[in-house]
Amino acid sequence: MSQIKISIIKYGSGNLHSVKKILEKFGSSTTITDNPNEIVNSDVIVFPGQGSNDTAMRQLREKNLVDLIRNHVISGKYFLGICLGLQLLFETSEEGIEPCLNLIPGNVKQFPRDQKRPHMGWNQVTLTDNHPLFNGINSDEFFYFVHSYYVEPSASKIIKGTTRYGLNFSSVISIGNMIGVQFHPEKSGFVGLKFYENFIELVKSKKNLSCY
Repeated sequence: MSQIKISIIKYGSGNLHSVKKILEKFGSSTTITDNPNEIVNSDVIVFPGQGSNDTAMRQLREKNLVDLIRNHVISGKYFLGICLGLQLLFETSEEGIEPCLNLIPGNVKQFPRDQKRPHMGWNQVTLTDNHPLFNGINSDEFFYFVHSYYVEPSASKIIKGTTRYGLNFSSVISIGNMIGVQFHPEKSGFVGLKFYENFIELVKSKKNLSCY
């Protein structure tokens, strides 16, 4: 396979360049863009994210990216959602009124009021499946989180990792060519770098995992 072309969705998040630098470290051709003509020709879309559901979805609609992202996924190309990027894959979010991308059945919930919000800092990810994204990474390794909302998939079999913060929530999901993580790999030190390396290797292998 030739060099992987990755588009990082440009929408105002502050950590895009750090993600780009890491992906390029592992041999990809990576662009930060909101240009549909560039994104449509990509092998992979990466949506890192901090921010609100409604702001992100409005920007995607204004830039005519909603159907483009959906068609990218339906065509079998890879999508990696990070933090907010994971949450946008679902149907609705308690954070706002804008519908999400509706690519995965389930919803986004807010942590209970008696739980300190946001959930910020290092926490463990307990793996529920032997997924190649975590080759060389032990279960219960620590990753870095910053979020007040969590995803609640309708199908438990797409959950590949969980984290405890007052309650157990899904911190890793994988269904076919869609992958999402609630933590920030780019802020997670060595294990985060290893995660990105594994992701690039997975894309190169063109394997679609955990389909249903």
